Amino acid sequence: MQKEKNHIEKLNKTLAAVCGLYCEACSLFLGTNEDSERLRKIAKQFHISEKAAKCYGCRSTKRGPYCENCKMFSCAAEQGIDFCIECTKYPCDDLKQFQSEMPHRIELWDDLEHIKTFGYEHWLKNILRNYSCPQCGNINSAYDSKCRKCGKEPSCDYVGRHKETIETYMKNR
Repeated sequence: MQKEKNHIEKLNKTLAAVCGLYCEACSLFLGTNEDSERLRKIAKQFHISEKAAKCYGCRSTKRGPYCENCKMFSCAAEQGIDFCIECTKYPCDDLKQFQSEMPHRIELWDDLEHIKTFGYEHWLKNILRNYSCPQCGNINSAYDSKCRKCGKEPSCDYVGRHKETIETYMKNR
C-alpha cells in the first residue's frame, strides 16, 4: 500500500503528540493537508480564519488553536521529555481531564503505553492501521463514520470499536 510506504518513510515525532494522540488522524491536520472544505467548516465553527485553524502536527511550528495552547505540550517542554508517559507525575490531572473529554482520546492510555514499551517509531508504524480505511487505505479521523474517500463504513478500526461513543458525543455537541 503506497500510503503506508510513504507514512513509514516520514516517521518522525511531528505526527506523535506528546499526549499520545496521532496527529495524522486529526480533523485539523486532515483539513490542513488534504481537505480544504473540512478546514473551512472547522474555522467557521470556531469563528477563526482558515489560516489560524491550520495544523501540521503537535511538534510542528504551526499548530491548531487548541494545540497551540496545550498544557501537556508546554509541560513536556519544561520537563525535557518527549511524551507524557515519561513524566514522574503521569498521569496528571490535566491529562486525565483531557483524555476524558472527547471520543478520539479513548485509547490514549494504551497508545502512551505502546510508545513507552516499543518506542514512538513502532507506535507510528502500527497506529496508521487504526485510522486507515480497510477497503482503500485512506486515513480518516475518529469522527468520520464513513471513509472520506470510498464511503466504507466504518471508516477505520478505531471508529468500528468506538462507534456508539462517537455517535453519542456528536449528537450531544
